[in-house]
Amino acid sequence: MEIKIHNETVELLWQKALLWKRNGLLIIADLHLGKVNHFRKLGIPVPLKANTKNLEHLAGLMMAVKPKRVLFLGDLFHSHYNSEWETVKQLVNNFRNCSFELVPGNHDILSREQYTRSGLQLHNEQLEEGPFIFTHQPAGVVPEVRYNIAGHLHPGIQLNGKGRQSVMLPCFYFNERQAYLPAFGAFTGMARITPKENDKVFAVADGRIVEV
Repeated sequence: MEIKIHNETVELLWQKALLWKRNGLLIIADLHLGKVNHFRKLGIPVPLKANTKNLEHLAGLMMAVKPKRVLFLGDLFHSHYNSEWETVKQLVNNFRNCSFELVPGNHDILSREQYTRSGLQLHNEQLEEGPFIFTHQPAGVVPEVRYNIAGHLHPGIQLNGKGRQSVMLPCFYFNERQAYLPAFGAFTGMARITPKENDKVFAVADGRIVEV
């Protein structure tokens, strides 16, 4: 589904990512790679399948979209270095014609050298391109001529059916000055949003985007 923001066309992808077509830029928030390993070290029984699912999902999306650049909006990795970093290096090596870039988030705690050694271009906490300000956490102040695209919140929308039926779905959330992207990672959870009047919400459901 395509929408216009400040005269720029962006596409909402059911894979929980945003594509800025004109720049060939694929924008992804909150993978939290390594989160499964982190939980298992703490003795929490989490299935290992969630590890491979994230990167397989990303690789499949890249083959479908063929972006020139991938921009991660923070929390690419959940915690300290572990073996899953090696799979990130493999991903970067498999898509040599694509630039992989990171606007760091609160969970991205490794040294700058570790990210660059893995083939990632590390930006500061805010990246400005065209009308957009890309951040991990939503920006506090957004100039009128700009629009902030952020992650961090893991937005979800609760939809209620007849009777007491309800479901929580990941969503893209747009207000006047900011957009919050759904978490790309498969093991991240969601925070329920409460849209205000004139806000726009697009839920991800059954492999499609639905405006709600």
